[in-house]
Amino acid sequence: MTDHTTAHAAMNGAVGTGKIRVWDPLVRIFHWSLVASFAVAWLSAEELSTVHEIAGYTVAGLVVFRMVWGLVGSRYTRFTQFVKGPGATLAYLGDMLRVKERRYIGHNPAGAAMVLALLMALSATAFTGWLLEEPARLSMLPDLPQIVAPAYADDDADGYGGSSSEVIEEMHETFANLMLLLVALHVGGVVLTSFRHHENLPRSMITGDKRVPGPDDIA
Repeated sequence: MTDHTTAHAAMNGAVGTGKIRVWDPLVRIFHWSLVASFAVAWLSAEELSTVHEIAGYTVAGLVVFRMVWGLVGSRYTRFTQFVKGPGATLAYLGDMLRVKERRYIGHNPAGAAMVLALLMALSATAFTGWLLEEPARLSMLPDLPQIVAPAYADDDADGYGGSSSEVIEEMHETFANLMLLLVALHVGGVVLTSFRHHENLPRSMITGDKRVPGPDDIA
């Protein structure tokens, strides 16, 4: 059954309820599990190293799942359905500034760009954290530029290999801080879109349902 046929059947079934199923159970579990795992990883970073590592591995596993599900999952979770080019994304942002953006049943172009940015930032955060967990893993990398004073690097008590570990540690912290910025932008975008289109988007990620598309909406 093609995506078009599936969507048509879903629309026919939604006529009586006024709702359409958009987010499947797996993508909803992924979403809220990722929220919880990242929060635990962030809060445990300084004091609870074991909890931090477990949360980091959980985040990495969830990202891998989302990448796979973006290829083989249900219609609105597939990258081919919602990822747009830079032109379409900029055009949508321009429409937002003019308060004339259309409602999307799945991810809108700005939301799609945010999904990709979050997945890349999470991947980078998890990977740099994985490198720091075992000193030998740093040998996998090429020589990194030294960004700390030589004397400080020579006195490194962690045994991670001097300046390379300092670079990776700073990268890890930078990506984690970038994640906080992206999360803030994501939440702001969700609130704004919910307000503009009179739709509770967080609730739809719990129930999986959204309002059926109107004549001007993009399904």
